[in-house]
Amino acid sequence: MTEASCIDRWIEISKDCKYLPENDLKRLCDYVCDLLLEESNVQPVSTPVTVCGDIHGQGDFVDRGYFSLETFTRLLTLKAKWPDRITLLRGNHESRQITQVYGFYDECQTKYGNANAWRYCTKVFDLLTVAAIIDEKILCVHGGLSPDVKTIDQIRMIERAQEIPHKGAFCDILFLTF
Repeated sequence: MTEASCIDRWIEISKDCKYLPENDLKRLCDYVCDLLLEESNVQPVSTPVTVCGDIHGQGDFVDRGYFSLETFTRLLTLKAKWPDRITLLRGNHESRQITQVYGFYDECQTKYGNANAWRYCTKVFDLLTVAAIIDEKILCVHGGLSPDVKTIDQIRMIERAQEIPHKGAFCDILFLTF
């Protein structure tokens, strides 16, 4: 089966709020990881654009109810189908530590009977871009600004392919703290 036909099939499954078979989820996550490797920390976006926040209740993709896996899968299928039209920003819940406390790990464990799906998704989390800039005018981040960041180029230099640290610019951008 071609990649395009697999993506279309996965879109149909996710439309029905169902989760993919484990091997398909792995394949989808790997595919999206390859796409994300090509993106910048500050992904340029052009208007016209629709900006969606609070995709899963409070701004994160996961940890907000019983269908986090299905919600995230749906977003991944859309990214896979239209990589240049969908930009996914990492939030503070897209991390190993937070998902083990707030439910996504347990949800994957329950639905698949093991933690593999969670591992595939956290690999994607590590590669999600941290900011978008619309028409070089509007900066979008999940959390907030950081006193450690004076320029957008400093955000571009952050090493994002990692678990979110407990302090510093990367943490500040993903966590809203006052």
